[in-house]
Amino acid sequence: MTTDTDGTARRDREDHKLRVVLLLLTIVVGLLITGAAIYVARMHPALVEPLGVGAAVVSALAGVAGVIGRALRR
Repeated sequence: MTTDTDGTARRDREDHKLRVVLLLLTIVVGLLITGAAIYVARMHPALVEPLGVGAAVVSALAGVAGVIGRALRR
């Protein structure tokens, strides 16, 4: 009986590639959202304060999601 030790290594490489692609996609989407917020703030100065509040809320939610994610992994 033989075991396929290369199967797990191949799956790890595929998982690593998928993680890199998802990381790059997340960075691109984040930059697009940031650029859109900067554009709106420059074109419509009255929206600067609401955009700031929205950014603070999103940052807080991201922090909470990170803490929950770390807690679930343990």
